[in-house]
Amino acid sequence: MQCNILSPPFLQQTHTHAQMSDDERLTRIAIVSSDKCKPKKCRQECKKSCPVVRMGKLCIEVAPTDKISYISEELCIGCGICVKKCPFEAISIINLPSNLSKETTHRYSANSFKLHRLPTPRAGQVLGLVGKNGIGKSTALKILAGKQKPNLGRFENPPDWADILTRFRGSELQNYFQKILEDNLKAIIKPQYVDNLPKAVQGKVQEILDKKDDRKNQDVVKPMLDLTNLTERNIEDLSGGELQRFAIGVVAVQNADVYMFDEPSSYLDVKQRLNAARMIRHLITAKNYIIVVEHDLSVLDYLSDFICVLYGVPGAYGVVTMPFSVREGINIFLDGVIPTENLRFRESALTFKMFETADKEESIKRFSRFQYPKMKKTLGDFSLQVEAGDFSDSEILVMLGENGTGKTTFIRMLAGLLQADTEEQVPALNVSYKPQKIAPKFTGSVRQLLHKKIREASIHPQFNTDVLKPLELESLMDQEVVNLSGGELQRVAITLCLGTPADIYLIDEPSAYLDSEQRIITAKVIKRFILHAKKTGFIVEHDFIMATYMADRVIVFDGQPSVATRANTPQSLLNGMNSFLKSLDITFRRDPTNFRPRINKLDSVKDREQKTAGNFFFLED
Repeated sequence: MQCNILSPPFLQQTHTHAQMSDDERLTRIAIVSSDKCKPKKCRQECKKSCPVVRMGKLCIEVAPTDKISYISEELCIGCGICVKKCPFEAISIINLPSNLSKETTHRYSANSFKLHRLPTPRAGQVLGLVGKNGIGKSTALKILAGKQKPNLGRFENPPDWADILTRFRGSELQNYFQKILEDNLKAIIKPQYVDNLPKAVQGKVQEILDKKDDRKNQDVVKPMLDLTNLTERNIEDLSGGELQRFAIGVVAVQNADVYMFDEPSSYLDVKQRLNAARMIRHLITAKNYIIVVEHDLSVLDYLSDFICVLYGVPGAYGVVTMPFSVREGINIFLDGVIPTENLRFRESALTFKMFETADKEESIKRFSRFQYPKMKKTLGDFSLQVEAGDFSDSEILVMLGENGTGKTTFIRMLAGLLQADTEEQVPALNVSYKPQKIAPKFTGSVRQLLHKKIREASIHPQFNTDVLKPLELESLMDQEVVNLSGGELQRVAITLCLGTPADIYLIDEPSAYLDSEQRIITAKVIKRFILHAKKTGFIVEHDFIMATYMADRVIVFDGQPSVATRANTPQSLLNGMNSFLKSLDITFRRDPTNFRPRINKLDSVKDREQKTAGNFFFLED
């Protein structure tokens, strides 16, 4: 997190009373990063430069035994001098609307993350949570699951349950917490990081399912999640997508009052994402609660009944909004404005207007610069047939298909990492490749890595404007590469790929580990870079919003996954999407407000209309 003093633009719109003073309408929180603050390695510049300390008050304290500094939020005047003076950029002073101080749900310790309000689940409906990473979604899930007792911000003197119930008196949460207190609610969480499952669970897939099968519904769960062929596999031998489907399946066979799914679409292809969404909705009963955190907005739209938006500053504070309808909630998140609170939390709205709309794609005359021949590749029992195709500069081709259809194999053939079985090979071209799985081996900071790999690009003003700033790489520059989170590592990997001089940029699943906002920004970064640099991009992507925004043309993969598949000739966006969605038996429409793709509910009026007309991809509204 970049440490700077924030005066969000929404503060000017939060209150209509212009005569109200700053002290009356603002409160402040001070965040001191425990990773960055090193009092023994600095001269305590924060304390020495603080005007309040100079007046004789203990606004900033640094005891000799302390590992980090302590800042009194009551005494802080928000001058921001300590933020600028700290040599390790460990301090953030953030202004908040004063009404939030009365709505604190939980705070871990002094000068640490603070969560305001809670999502309100409703029995018999699916609650979707949307917001940036590090903004309190996982904390909210822990509290609603009864695994974390909310302290209402009183971390030094935690309240008892009587105080907590009084705080939520009159709301739906009062009855919810009452049930938790009486042990009437059993909550199950599908964890966010399924990669760690093999460390916690041992045995075969079938053994675990049999052990957890309270509902005796394996005959429904296994086919729907495509687990039938995995029953005799050991947990440690499963891939990321298989682990995800297994984790969802284990939750689905258990009896519970509250089902929580943290990012259920990670590692899954489009078809599997829809099956997972249908499985989650299959769990709905009149009495249970279902809560889903999801960054794929089209999937979240498809499976939710209502939405709570979370906004704030990652790692500093998060605020939960009131529940909205699905369309309204996602559009509020994208627009960055909450009308019920007269509040703006993002400077600009996120929209999906493409440079070339689907209906105009047919009439565009392209000048092909490169061709690749018809090829074949056999890997064990798997065979891939590649139809001949072409590509030009300033063009992005998105590869669409289920997992196991050979998309990564095709990318590796284009990159020269795999040789085709046929005599004709891919022409020798300079290629920059971002693999699907990123394993950091570099020992050093992000700054050192960028200077070593792409020194010339990283110091170029255009690259800085088009790539580094939008991906917020500046805040990561002094962090060790091995300590980066999945999303941070993904942004660094995309930067390295785009910063390497090449004719073709091959990017495998750029949305992995990124939150909803970062996905949209990353899609725009890739699109702008390919256009400005006059290069070609081949991208594998399962997030429909990213795929439809970036694609100029699409390559559809069909056939039997992991057995025999085919990569078709590149097609226009409209024709390719129609072909792909027809194979999945789903239809898309476009939201009239921000043009985002929305999945039609199965057998809805719109779904039947579009299928009858043969228009599986969204129509012009």
